Amino acid sequence: MAISDIEAFTHLSEADIDSLADELDAIRQDVTDSLGERDARYIHRTIAAQRGLEVAGRLLLAFGSKRSAWLAGTATLALAKIIENMEIGHNVIHGQWDWMNDPEIHSATWEWDMTAAAKHWRATHNFSHHTYTNILGMDDDVGYGILRVTRDEPWRPYNVGNLFFNTMLAVGFEWGIGLQHLQLRKAFDGPEARAATVTRVREFSAKTARQVVKDYLAYPALTALSPRAGFASTVKANLVAGLIRNVWANAVIFCGHFPDGADKFALSDLDGERKGHWYLRQMLGSANIDAGPVMAFMTGNLSYQIEHHLYPDLPSYRLAEISVKVRALCEKYDLPYTSGPMLVQYAKTWRTIAKLSLPDRFLRDTADDAPETRSERMFASLGPEFSANGSLGVDSLGGGRRGLNTAIATVRR
Repeated sequence: MAISDIEAFTHLSEADIDSLADELDAIRQDVTDSLGERDARYIHRTIAAQRGLEVAGRLLLAFGSKRSAWLAGTATLALAKIIENMEIGHNVIHGQWDWMNDPEIHSATWEWDMTAAAKHWRATHNFSHHTYTNILGMDDDVGYGILRVTRDEPWRPYNVGNLFFNTMLAVGFEWGIGLQHLQLRKAFDGPEARAATVTRVREFSAKTARQVVKDYLAYPALTALSPRAGFASTVKANLVAGLIRNVWANAVIFCGHFPDGADKFALSDLDGERKGHWYLRQMLGSANIDAGPVMAFMTGNLSYQIEHHLYPDLPSYRLAEISVKVRALCEKYDLPYTSGPMLVQYAKTWRTIAKLSLPDRFLRDTADDAPETRSERMFASLGPEFSANGSLGVDSLGGGRRGLNTAIATVRR
């Protein structure tokens, strides 16, 4: 079952958790105090480079007569869409650049290049997902309403389609996250809820219409004016570029919360939650991708998903330096720092999705010690030292804290 007592699961005392929160707060303050011209140059240059890539891609599609030009134009356009969505749009909408007071590069005004409306994303993602990360019944990103990704969700016959549903979600990811906020089932909850649902549908429809006109009517029509290209070839290029962007975004985001070690939490874990508990939930519920600078940039720096969840409104390109300090804190408090190569992390998410398409009776691990679904009850057999709340104390040999890593290593012996 999901974690219902984060103190018991981490084997940290209240004093430990409060101390961890203070140290994480200090990291935030250090970065906030250092924000300035260097950071502003970074986002302005990134936006300029992305727009240059988009122009280059569209020119290749308009004036290149060979198939190689079409392929190059499509790839360049896909790259531009990925950068706009991942490193620019997602992070601007998070408010990471609001401190500049730039009316264009601001969370309240930025609209990104996809069918999902930024206004809806701010509510579904920025608030719901980042506030209630991986809490069952509160975070819609746990399965997106169609996937079974934890044994805490009872198996139903339609779960046999897990692999198919995830494939469709990956292919149409921009549509999936656009539809996510509509919450159509609430239309049956009374007049006020119905009116709110109608408003959301209208807003989504308006954004979708603008996006479809831009990608599949306006730009193809402009391209058709060139003697070397046609309307249909540009439509096809935009479809392929959008597909590449969708699959990439899905892969990056799924690597952040569904590999082994990304834990889920029960609603009861919110009872009496303090800031340190929230920090712990972000750290334990997220997973990183081992990435160099180029890969990190292409993921929108979501390769540092743990750090992004700790500090969602700090500029993404500062997460690399933050990660060094966060990793050190994990070692200090004996906490896991879940990270791995992208292909490995993504394969683990697909493995979990495949496994959970089956009823639990066909699965080997229990709901308390499976790689994708752990809880404090996995330590019950180890005796009172491991099953009770509070810190395990200090290692008599190494002198460091003994926490979750020690408990997990012991139960696996």
